[in-house]
Amino acid sequence: MQPTPHTGRRAPEKRNPDELDIVIVGLGLIGGSLAKALSRNRRHRITGVDQNPEVIRQALLCGAISAEADDGALARADLILLCCYPQACIDFVQKKGALLGGALVSDTCGVKGFICPRLTELARTFGFAFVGGHPMAGKEQNGFAASEAGLFEGASYLLIPCGAPDDAVALMEHLARSIGAARTLATTAEHHDEMIAFTSQVPHALACAYVMSPLCPGHPGYSAGSYRDVSRVARINETLWSELFLENREPLTREIDTLLGHLTEIRNAVAENDREALRGLLRQGREIKERLGE
Repeated sequence: MQPTPHTGRRAPEKRNPDELDIVIVGLGLIGGSLAKALSRNRRHRITGVDQNPEVIRQALLCGAISAEADDGALARADLILLCCYPQACIDFVQKKGALLGGALVSDTCGVKGFICPRLTELARTFGFAFVGGHPMAGKEQNGFAASEAGLFEGASYLLIPCGAPDDAVALMEHLARSIGAARTLATTAEHHDEMIAFTSQVPHALACAYVMSPLCPGHPGYSAGSYRDVSRVARINETLWSELFLENREPLTREIDTLLGHLTEIRNAVAENDREALRGLLRQGREIKERLGE
């Protein structure tokens, strides 16, 4: 069923970026960290939505939010941050969109080709502005208990304008800086997803595949930084990452194929005892890293 356009929209107002009525939908690691970071500015009013009443209780107790957000809070909001799984973000806006006219809505999802077209269409239907967002921060733990105000310090914050007004994008840039992000980058949904396939999704897939070795349980005493660095992100939320992988399946499968091709070259050089080919491949990897200055 298609949502019915809202006819009683409030007109968008000029927003003071340091004094906003903000609703955060989903108080997990990212949403909870945003709530904690933003609540340090006591001129913001931060309210939250979460399906778990205990999470709401914890967020109220530590001061991350001032109240649980109801429909009235959604209707008053200047900014709504969607911090759920991609499909859950879409479902929430389809259900509550009639309350959001005049607000700025942004998400924090790790894939954009799936969510941005859908929320852009809902923005046209309901009269809000939508800017896609993705703070490049996280850790192996998840949930509100793992959230922290300093999670975004020094991070990049990716923005997908999606045709939103310039002042809406500027507001998100200001918000990113206010929570400690070192820079914002504007990009397209397509470029975002192909880069995230390389920088984030392939490493998670690689880590999971790596620790599936039958030798993995015996690593204590035989491992140091290399094992730790490669295996770290295998501590994965499989429900979330399955959704992210499948919603980005074309860029991700291309990058996995590229990785498999290079691994096969190294494997074959080892199997064939081809020292010169192996040295050349390893040199190529070293030189790429050195050119990047990392």
